[in-house]
Amino acid sequence: MSTLDPKDWSDLRALGHRMMDDMIDHLANIAAGPVWRKTPEAVRAGFQAPLPAAPTAPEALYESFGANIQPYVTGNTHPRFMGWVHGGGNPVSMLAELLAGAMNANCGGRDHVGIAVERQVIAWAAEMLGMPASTGGVLLTGSSMANFCAVLCARYKALGEAGRTDGIGGKKLTAYASAGVHRCVTGALDMAGLGAAALRKIPLDAEFRMDIAALRIAIEADKAAGFTPFLLVGTAGSVDVGAFDDLVALADIAADQKLWLHVDAAFGALAALSPRHSPNLAGIERADSVAFDFHKWAQVTYDAGCLLVRDRDLEFATFSQATNYLAAATRGLAGGQPWPCDLGPDLSRGFRALKIWMTLSAYGSAQLGGVVETTCALAQRLAAKVRASNQLELLAPVKLNIVCFGVAGFSNEQTDELVADLQEEGLFAPSTTTIDGRRAIRAAIVNHRTDEADIDALVTEILRRV
Repeated sequence: MSTLDPKDWSDLRALGHRMMDDMIDHLANIAAGPVWRKTPEAVRAGFQAPLPAAPTAPEALYESFGANIQPYVTGNTHPRFMGWVHGGGNPVSMLAELLAGAMNANCGGRDHVGIAVERQVIAWAAEMLGMPASTGGVLLTGSSMANFCAVLCARYKALGEAGRTDGIGGKKLTAYASAGVHRCVTGALDMAGLGAAALRKIPLDAEFRMDIAALRIAIEADKAAGFTPFLLVGTAGSVDVGAFDDLVALADIAADQKLWLHVDAAFGALAALSPRHSPNLAGIERADSVAFDFHKWAQVTYDAGCLLVRDRDLEFATFSQATNYLAAATRGLAGGQPWPCDLGPDLSRGFRALKIWMTLSAYGSAQLGGVVETTCALAQRLAAKVRASNQLELLAPVKLNIVCFGVAGFSNEQTDELVADLQEEGLFAPSTTTIDGRRAIRAAIVNHRTDEADIDALVTEILRRV
C-alpha cells in the first residue's frame, strides 16, 4: 500500500511547530530586514532541476525554503513596501491557511459547511457596500477574474441564453469606462469575445474621474452609429491615483440608458468601513455588480477576490450548466445548490472563504476601517512633506491612500533609476506610474504595518539622493 502520510507523525509534528514558530517570528520582526532582495542567479538556477523521482525529507525541504525562497519573495508584508496596491496580510489569515490546507475542502460545490462560510462572506460584503440582502456573488482569485465574470453577467443581460450558446453573433455591443480604468477591464472585454475595441475609454476630469459629459456624448454617438451600449464600468479607487468616479451620476446614466452598471472597486471598496472615506462610494449600492479584493486593504493573505451580483438568478443563468455527473439532489452531499461552480467559472476551488471569514471576525469592521483611515492619513502626511519641499512635486491629487510625486528637474529615466535603487538596496519599494507624460514615484500606502516613521524615512532618503 502506498500512502503519503508518515508512519510516525512525531517528526512532522515537530517540523510543523518549528515552521509555525519561525513564521510568527518572521512577521513579528519583519521591519528589521530589507524590503526586497533580488533573487541571485544561483538560486534561480536551482529551480531549473528535473522532476524529482526520489523523495526528499520535509526537513531538508524546509531548509531549502529558508535559504532559497523566504528571503526573495515580493516583500509586501514589510511596512516599507509601498508599491502597486499590495496588502500586507495578517497573522490570523496565515493560520487560517493552515486550517484550510488541512481540511482540503473543494468549495466548488456539494452540501458542506465551506459553502455556508462563503455565503456568509458574500452576505457581509453586500452589507458592507449597502447592497440588498438578496445579492449574490462568489469568491475568486482577485478583481481581474471578478471583473471578467461581471462582464459575462452583463453580456448575458444583453444577449440572454443565446449569447451563451451562439456567441455574440455580430452584435455591436459597447462598454464604457474611464481612461484610468484597470487593464483587466480591457482584458475582460477581450476574453468575453466582445473585443478590446468594444471598450470606450472616456477622458478624465481634473480630479482624474470619468468625465460625465464626455460619457453622455460617447453613448449617444455610438447609438447613432448603430452600436448597442450595454455596460458602464465605474472605478472606485483608480490604480494610478486612487480616484473615484462619480458613482451616483453613473448610476443615473445606467438607469436612463438601461446599461449594466459594474464597479471595479478592487481596493476602494474597503473605504466603506471608514466613516471618513465611505462617502467616496456613494452610489455603489445601486450597482448591478461590484468587484473587489479582500487581499488588499482588508489584509487577507493572497488570494482573495470577490464578485457581488445584485441579481443572483442572472448570475446563476450566466454560469450554470446541467450535467449528469453534477446533478442536483434534494438530500445528501449532492444537495445545497446553487453551488459556487454555478455562480462562476471554477469547479475546483479551495476553501478561500475561511481566511476571509476569520480575518473579518478576528478584527471586526471597525478595526479594518481604522486601517483604511490610518493609511489614508499617512498618505496625507507624505503629500504634506512633498508640498513642503522645494525639491519634490506632487503630480496628482491625493484622494485616498496613493501619492504620486516627482523630483523637480528629474527626467523619466532618472526617476526610474531612483525607484529601482531604493528597491534593490532593500530600503523601500514604491512603484512608478506616468501622469501626463511625467514619470511619478507612486507610493500606495496599504500595509497595516506602515507608520509615520516609515513615511518620514522615505522622504528623507529620497531627498538625500537628490
